[in-house]
Amino acid sequence: MGGLWFTEKQTKDFGITMKVNQTLHTEQTEYQKLDMVETAEWGNMLLLDGMVMTSVKDEFVYHEMITHVPLFTHPNPENVLVVGGGDGGVIREILKHPEVKKATLVEIDGKVIAYAKKYLPEIAGELENERVEVKVDDGFMHIAKSENQYDVIMVDSTEPVGPAVNLFTKGFYSGIAKALKADGIFVAQTDNPWFKADLIREVLRDVKEIFPVTRLYTANVPTYPSGMWTFTIGSKKYDPLAVSDERFHDIDTKYYTKELHQAAFVLPKFVEDLTR
Repeated sequence: MGGLWFTEKQTKDFGITMKVNQTLHTEQTEYQKLDMVETAEWGNMLLLDGMVMTSVKDEFVYHEMITHVPLFTHPNPENVLVVGGGDGGVIREILKHPEVKKATLVEIDGKVIAYAKKYLPEIAGELENERVEVKVDDGFMHIAKSENQYDVIMVDSTEPVGPAVNLFTKGFYSGIAKALKADGIFVAQTDNPWFKADLIREVLRDVKEIFPVTRLYTANVPTYPSGMWTFTIGSKKYDPLAVSDERFHDIDTKYYTKELHQAAFVLPKFVEDLTR
């Protein structure tokens, strides 16, 4: 095993290991430890507090699936908010939808934005777009101050540790409901069912108490714990499983398709059991 290897301990008993060609940048920001590394298998990769956030090779899966499912579900998503997501991948995908007039990014750690622009240009390349407003701010507080403002809100957070702890609370989901318009939709990444079943169960329970339409869907993200990742969607009106055919239009994707939009909600039984 020549060279430098990095292991993310995904539980106290399990981790994934990858070969690192070089460390591009490392620093302790105001909020977290940030590392930008070049890996042999996945290309440039962003790590926060030792956890894989995104990599050039597989980022498209997560960014497409957190974005296009809600944006095709909503019939006219003009005003969209992203909480977290300082790497810019979700913003890049949002801009593929011509109906979106404004996309607001609220990222608590400005250093994530700065180093994503420098080392992940293929992900962060649209952050300067004229339809985008970038705010270095606390997403929890931004939501708390917003009312009847957004058509779609996407919570692109880290795992529920450090600055992201508040982003997995019922109070936050209530704030999201208030920040959304009367027919608004939100989606959040909700970790994986192998190691975080209790988290998924709790989030679903909280969201169901607030949103009339609540659904769980999955995607395969190989650099994330277990590879099976979940997203929870909460909608005031529109069901992601009842999107009319004419709502879909062709966009440039590598993972998401119209057929996959439906299929992603078909859950393995052990995952479906978490929704009961």
